[in-house]
Amino acid sequence: MNKYSMAEDVRREVVARLTSDYQFKPIQNWLRQGCCPECNRRELFVNADSPWVIKCGRENKCGFTANVRDLYPDAFGKFNEKFPATTEKPNATADAYMDFVRGFSPAKTKGWYRQGKFRHPYGNRETATVVFDISRGQDIFMERLIETVLVKNPDGTTSSRKANFVGGHKGLWWQPPGMKIKDGDEIWLVEGCLDAIALHMNGIKAVAILSCVNFPDQKLEAIRNKNITLVWALDNDAAGRRDIRKHVKKASLMGFISKAALIPQKDQGKIDWNDAHLARQLGNQDIERYRFHGDLLLAPSPMEKALLIWQRYKSRGFVVEFDKRTYWFSIIQETYSAHKTTLADRNITGEEAEEEAVRKAAQLHQIANCTIKFLYFQQSRQTDESWYYTKIEFPHGRNNQKNTFTGGQIATASELRKRLLTIAPGAVFEGNTHQLNWILKKYLDHIRTVETTDFIGYSKEHGIYVFNNQAVAAGRVIDINDEDFFEVGKTSIKSLNQSLHLQIGTANDYNPRWPELVYSAYGAKGLIATAFFFGSLFAEQIRATQKSYPFLEIVGEAGAGKSTLIEFLWKTLGRSDYEGFDPNKSTLAARARIFTQVSNLPVCLIESDREDKAKAKQFDWDELKTAYNGRASRARGLKNGGNETSEPPFRGSIVISQNAAVNASEAIMQRIIHTTFDTSGHTAASKSAADALASMPVENVSFFLLKAAAAEKTVLATIARRTPHYEKQLMALPDLRSNRIAKNHAQMMAMTEAMAEILNLPAHMKNETLEALSNAAIMRQRSIAADHPLIEEFWEIYEFLGENKLNHSRTPQETIAINLNHLQAVAHSYNQPLPPLSDLKKILRSSKSRRFIDIKAVNSANEAYQSNADRAKTVKCWVFDRGARK
Repeated sequence: MNKYSMAEDVRREVVARLTSDYQFKPIQNWLRQGCCPECNRRELFVNADSPWVIKCGRENKCGFTANVRDLYPDAFGKFNEKFPATTEKPNATADAYMDFVRGFSPAKTKGWYRQGKFRHPYGNRETATVVFDISRGQDIFMERLIETVLVKNPDGTTSSRKANFVGGHKGLWWQPPGMKIKDGDEIWLVEGCLDAIALHMNGIKAVAILSCVNFPDQKLEAIRNKNITLVWALDNDAAGRRDIRKHVKKASLMGFISKAALIPQKDQGKIDWNDAHLARQLGNQDIERYRFHGDLLLAPSPMEKALLIWQRYKSRGFVVEFDKRTYWFSIIQETYSAHKTTLADRNITGEEAEEEAVRKAAQLHQIANCTIKFLYFQQSRQTDESWYYTKIEFPHGRNNQKNTFTGGQIATASELRKRLLTIAPGAVFEGNTHQLNWILKKYLDHIRTVETTDFIGYSKEHGIYVFNNQAVAAGRVIDINDEDFFEVGKTSIKSLNQSLHLQIGTANDYNPRWPELVYSAYGAKGLIATAFFFGSLFAEQIRATQKSYPFLEIVGEAGAGKSTLIEFLWKTLGRSDYEGFDPNKSTLAARARIFTQVSNLPVCLIESDREDKAKAKQFDWDELKTAYNGRASRARGLKNGGNETSEPPFRGSIVISQNAAVNASEAIMQRIIHTTFDTSGHTAASKSAADALASMPVENVSFFLLKAAAAEKTVLATIARRTPHYEKQLMALPDLRSNRIAKNHAQMMAMTEAMAEILNLPAHMKNETLEALSNAAIMRQRSIAADHPLIEEFWEIYEFLGENKLNHSRTPQETIAINLNHLQAVAHSYNQPLPPLSDLKKILRSSKSRRFIDIKAVNSANEAYQSNADRAKTVKCWVFDRGARK
């Protein structure tokens, strides 16, 4: 198949997918009446012969545009395979890329580039490149990678490479070969070579300065005496606008006249000169519009900027932002009319008279000592609350703020003024509601919507880890942008949670030796806890496939190091100086909020056991039962006049830390991975390791959070593959009968294996941890089969005091009938401390060594009751079978 038939296949595939996805109708060589995803009108169109950019026909009211290569990247992929270079056609791959992806005919750009090859030692592929020689003799060039290379760095992070520079290009530029710069020329300076080609193909002489910060003084010096006008046309972002102003000042010192041109940006993504070329937006009217926006950038005063706006739109009242202040432009009608009459008397009419009259009658007054930009709309679907996220900037830059306004707070000028004074110190809005409405119309028309979560961590609906300043998606770490949200492909997302802040360090700060310290200080049990925290980062995904995620219990005597270990493990997830919360000191509503603050992060319950249980209301462990499967722990009604409720699911994991083991129902006990810590194994070396963990800064270990989340695909594959293996292995043990216990511990063993790979754990550490988990499963089975400690204590006291004193049953060989008050009195007379009857009544029904039958009136056979004629022979007793619970 030759190049042209391949290209036709790409075009046909794109046309077919566009027609299906947007319901286009073929009309001659156009696709028209497609459904616009922005305004939902059937105004979308694209050229069927060159279907690379789709546009909405409602240019002023909608203006949606999208590059097809961004919509269907797979259709434009595999250029290395589809168009391989040959001896006869050494530039075949580069030609195809420049033609089909960038819209440049190879016949018109022949000799402007050559094909190269890029490989990276940690890259996922080798790819052909388009090489632009900046100085062939000095071997200075820039190359565009035809297929993006994903680089997996040694620290576990990934980054994408789209371009590569070789040699120093400072002070230089690239210009299309054969382009002559003559006296009186106007030269446009853009960032990329592809941008320069795009302008050149549309009749504009352009050069690429290769990066926005590069001032090409060497090249400018060579044309200094040619009366050249420079048009700085860098990318329209904060860096580009900043550097245009810097370059204009430097060029002015060299004697050059400078202008600017900027492409207005839309929410669909960054638009550069190559994009404009593909969209056929480099016509005369388009260029005039781009120059206008460049003129606004370089306007020397607010009045000059206002007059530029008036000249284009002829509006008699509008807002002007200049030097981070907000002004209102208006025309005094009396002055305008009087001056217009004077000019008419001098036979000056038309546009000249209009402009001069406006200059005389124009007035500009400040309505705010700052600028207020409405960046995007954000909404909480859980609470049905919404806000407009704004950026407030001052000329001095000291009190710049980003904050929210509700709809009510921007409805009138007075409400805006009050909110502004509250959130931005020194900000004063002096405008009226009419002027405010003008601002709102400017910013709120087609304002971007950002999706939100009300928790920190993994968003299952989006497949993205959303932290405070970083997000992780498909193994890639994304930094938060200047507008405080994450752009992940086509998804814009942020977290609204302000209660939890994770301090995540960098790869350079990361200390990979910390697992060795955990092992030295706590042995395999410390690594079990580490594996649980590690596995918590994937709890949502694990529950989605395996339907449950276990709880972790860390118990032990005071001074065993439980708090030090837990606080350190929190550091690995970016949270310092934190252990957990006491559920007995929080209300049901507070617990429900704490449980929903995080996703794929632990919720740690501490010190919920109490020595004086009679006076303190105890936390009911059964509240946690639904958390095992990720279901809601509490429902509440919404304040909307209807019958709607909110039942947020549990998205995290449960860690329990206290001095005594959990005493709860069998269902809860089966859900727990139990670890016990004591001081018996403490040595000087373990103390030194524990002290090192306690003193280690959070910045040195919290990169582990990103490192683990970026390995999501590998980790989940290991857990999915190895959990059934370990579950089968555990169920083969003769002492293990519970499927749930086997599954829980098998999940932890699979997590240990995945963690060992991520942390490069030595084999002996991994194997010892796996063995400890296997033993923990057996011990958990035995503890489930055993009686509750209070029940064991109850029967020990019963046996010590003697059955003949306490059993009221008339069939003592079969049943035991005990009156609890009688038992308490006898125990007191023998100085035996019996557990509180209120506690015993809650748990005696679960007795296993003697099976509970009923609570009923018994005709007492006890000698103490038979000898006293004043006592009734019928006694209320707890009746047990002498046989054990089956």
